[in-house]
This record gives sequence, structure tokens and C-alpha cells, in this order.
Amino acid sequence: MATLIVNTNRIVENIIKLSSFLANKKIEWSLVVKILGGNRQVLEKIICDESIKKVHSVGDSRISNLKTIKEIKSDIVTMYIKPPAPVLAKKIVQYADISLNSSYTTIEALNREAERIGKTHRVVIMIELGELREGILRDNVLSFYEKIFKLKNIKIEGLGTNLGCMYGVEPTYDKMVQLNLYKMLIEEKFEKKLNLVSAGSSITIPLVMKNRLPDGINHFRIGETAFLGVSIIDNKKFKNLSTNAFDFSAEILELEEKEMVPDGNLTDAGIGITAHDFQSDVDDQLNKKTYKAIVDFGEIDVDAAHIIPKDENVKFIGTTSDMTVYDIGEKKGKFSVGRQLHFKPNYMAVARLMNTKYVTKEIA
Repeated sequence: MATLIVNTNRIVENIIKLSSFLANKKIEWSLVVKILGGNRQVLEKIICDESIKKVHSVGDSRISNLKTIKEIKSDIVTMYIKPPAPVLAKKIVQYADISLNSSYTTIEALNREAERIGKTHRVVIMIELGELREGILRDNVLSFYEKIFKLKNIKIEGLGTNLGCMYGVEPTYDKMVQLNLYKMLIEEKFEKKLNLVSAGSSITIPLVMKNRLPDGINHFRIGETAFLGVSIIDNKKFKNLSTNAFDFSAEILELEEKEMVPDGNLTDAGIGITAHDFQSDVDDQLNKKTYKAIVDFGEIDVDAAHIIPKDENVKFIGTTSDMTVYDIGEKKGKFSVGRQLHFKPNYMAVARLMNTKYVTKEIA
């Protein structure tokens, strides 16, 4: 049985420590919980804890997950963290207090829905700073804001950008200066106060550590660092945060001494290792045997490249849709059928494991 253990106490401790660290720098932050896949049990433990009061808002990219959050704690401020489709306007206004936007058509739809129910919806306008994901072009910033300010049921909460998520464009001091300059231009031209200058995700935190964040940048959207305790830039532990909130384990289904090289004509497998993977070192591996452990998860559940065996002697061999093979060496040692192999999952691994129904979740 494959199992993901979630230690919510360690996550809460990370939230407390991050809140304290950022508050000292006069920075607010949104806790991005999309890694949890809307798991109600984990969300309840986190957002019902006192520590959440230090967080500006809770964000997710799935409206169904924001609905769950509102059902658990109706007064919590929620943020939809990607540009919504216009067809979702009704649900966005209902379940998200704030949404990140880059399309006038969508914001118009949000305005109509907010007007219909007598509500004001808050938006953060995303600006393109090089990542080529969401964001209005820099030449269009002032004209775009001018149109949005005319919408009666929309309140512009601020502006933001996204860096590092798709192409890995690093947030630098210069990028942050550009973002802050737009804030200053907008406030000067329209005589409006923007509450948030949202500098991005966990990848931007190192700028705070290096005191390389310009004055005026006052908001982050943080997921990975809060849940996994690492800095995205180097994947190393960030300050004194816990890096052990998640443990993935899988039961050994078979343990046999087998050859290193497959026997037969090799073709490209449906999933996993292909013929050319064996060509370079096949001579060294001929007639050599090691113990192979088959465990009960596969490509459907998680990408094996995103989990690291906690025992350094355990080596990945290959995977199929629902089983994965590891080499444990020339001796069985402590391993046997029925025992478990333990893994340290990265962000994408946890996100997939939380979303699959085929992996048991144990909430500690």
C-alpha cells in the first residue's frame, strides 16, 4: 500500500516562522495551498489554526478548492491565483475575494457578476516581466488600468507579476524595481492607492534574505517554501523551516535477485525504460545480479523522478503505470516483501500524490 503521511504540525510551524520573518520585513503573504489538492482534512487543520490569522489570504488555482476553504472557514480571505476564464465569473465572485487577472474581458465579466449580487470583487492586475506566462504587456499598463478603474464593482487591490514558474526567469532586484515603478506611475496618474505589490512566489524570498527587495514590494504568494521548507533557487532548507512535513512510502510487493540487463529483443517500452538506456553499460552489467524490489505505485500516481529514496543504497530502475522497480543491491539486507521503502517527495510529487485517489493519505 502506497501512503503519503502529512504532518500538519510541521506545516503550521512553518507558517508561523514565515509569518514572523516576513512581518519583520513589512511584507504580507498569501498561503498558496494548491499542493494539497483540496484535501479537506489537511485544510481544516491548517486554516483553523491560530497561525492563519497572520496570513493575508489563502490562495488556490482551483475554484472547487476555494469553495472547500470557504465551507471550512467562511471569513477567511481567499485568492484565485491564476487568470480565471470568463465562464467562471459567477463562482470566482462567490468563492474568491481576490483574483489575479490579465484580461479586460474577464474583469468585465467579474464586474457584471459582482454588480448582480451587490458585491465588490478585488483584483490584482498581473504584469508581464519576462516569464511569458500571464501578464499584460508593459506598454499597455496605464491604458489597461484606466479602463479597470471605471468598473464600479471592481476594486483594484494592486499589481503583481509571476516569475520562475515556466521558464525559470529569476526574480532580480531590477525586475522588482520595474514592478514598483509601475505601482508608482499608476498611483501618480490616477491618484489611487494600490494596497498590494505582489512580487511573486516562493522563488522571490531569497531577495528578502539578501536585502535586495525594493521599498514598496509588500506581498508574496508562497506555497512551496511553506510546505516543504526549501528555497526554490537552490532547493536547500530555508532558514529554520521543517523540510519533513511529507513522507511517501510504498510496500514491497516482490523482492527477487534478478539480472541487471533484460533478456530478449529490446524495444521502446510503453512506459519507462527504453532500449537505448541499456546500450552504454550493457557489457559491464552482463551476468551480474542484484535484488530488485517491486513497489506498489506507478506513473499514474507520481513521477519517480520527483521522489528520492531515503535509503541512499536504493536506486531507481524503471516504472510502469502502476508498479515501480528499485535496485536495493547485491544483498537483501533489511528489506523483505511487505516492508516499505520510504521517499522524500518534492513539490510536484506531493501535488500529484495528494490528487490521486490510489494513494492513502495519513494526516498527522
